[in-house]
Amino acid sequence: MYMPSEFILKKRDGHALSQGEIRTFVAGICDGTVSDAQLAAFAMATWFRGMDAEEQSALTLAMRDSGTVLKWEDLDGPVLDKHSTGGIGDMVSLILAPVIAACGGYVPMISGRGLGHTGGTLDKLESIPGFTTDPGTDRLRRLVRQNGLAIVGQSAELVPADRRFYAVRDQTATVSSVPLIIASILSKKLAEGLDALVMDIKFGSGAFMPDPDRARRLAREICIVARAAGLPCNALITDMDQPMAWSAGNALEVREAIGFLRGDDCHPRLQEVVLALCGELLSLGRLAEEPAAGRALASAALASGKAAERFAAMVRGQGGPAGLLEDPDGLLPSAPLVRPVFPSGSGFVAQIDKRAIGLAVVHLGGGRQRDGDTIDPAVGLSALAPVGQAVDPQSPLAVVHAASESAWERAAAAVRSAVTVAAEPGSASPIVHSRITGNAADEAA
Repeated sequence: MYMPSEFILKKRDGHALSQGEIRTFVAGICDGTVSDAQLAAFAMATWFRGMDAEEQSALTLAMRDSGTVLKWEDLDGPVLDKHSTGGIGDMVSLILAPVIAACGGYVPMISGRGLGHTGGTLDKLESIPGFTTDPGTDRLRRLVRQNGLAIVGQSAELVPADRRFYAVRDQTATVSSVPLIIASILSKKLAEGLDALVMDIKFGSGAFMPDPDRARRLAREICIVARAAGLPCNALITDMDQPMAWSAGNALEVREAIGFLRGDDCHPRLQEVVLALCGELLSLGRLAEEPAAGRALASAALASGKAAERFAAMVRGQGGPAGLLEDPDGLLPSAPLVRPVFPSGSGFVAQIDKRAIGLAVVHLGGGRQRDGDTIDPAVGLSALAPVGQAVDPQSPLAVVHAASESAWERAAAAVRSAVTVAAEPGSASPIVHSRITGNAADEAA
């Protein structure tokens, strides 16, 4: 009989694990023979020692096969999805999924919860009253066929090994381990039965990969492993050194995403990322001849209101209220204390520590500081001032949505500390930096 500690010892000492050893260990994650302590030790050993390409593929496929792998023989369009490595105010999935569905794709998105200082798509959606992210596999299939999309979490049926591993990584400072990132992302995406995948790999102060070179290496490895498993995959490298949206916080981001879909004021950086990723994915899925044509198709779906209709159908199908699109302010939770935070002097926003902004939201109660924490969906930040914006004692850095006066004070201090105000405006870098494929990297602004 095997002992999990033997595999941990082997990885700790820098040796490669065989495909059989990895499959046995993953089976132990699911049946409970691997304890949380052993799983944490394995995660840390992997963080330090890494994995070679064969190990990465074996871990990815073993986690995929820990549950049901969906099949979609009777759909009249491609099955497509996107994944982001996480950022502050990253609500792209809430917009992209209905856009792709409106363009003829099908999106069975298995998503995750917040990790560290970044928000999670499931936490955002669960701020919608009645919305369920665990409808069960049979209902998931029906929802995707009926509405073109559904956004759900891991379950006992879908990638159960990752569901447990994901929570341990969040609590053990091993989120940034490249092999574990790849296995976590791709096991979920391969279990969806996809025809194509686009990755949004973020770098900067608000990302888990601050260095753009590391982000590009991660993107290449993900694309290579995905394509080796038979899944066409490209990636965009995007900037997370400043806000990509006006808000950060679960219900606040849902409000902003609804505004985007309705054609209200759209943050230009959020708009650029959404359209770039949609263009890439529609091209990979052969719904458009090239990314530029896919981008135009996505823009038309937004302008026509068809994407908004798909979002509304998804919300209703997963238990949410029918009128959310028309009345988000009346149906989404609101914080009892909403007040702007101002800088101590006048000037321009020159730099933003996005990790500190993310942690401010977590400390407000919008994220988890430890496993099992309850999230307050109403709290967070809105009206985040972008780099280059003029601010003064009457022009705020952000608006804090808090549950109490003391929580507001702590968040206000964190925001002031995170934002550098200078005499000259900072320059905003392009949000899309590079395009990566499984074969080559095409650098493009």
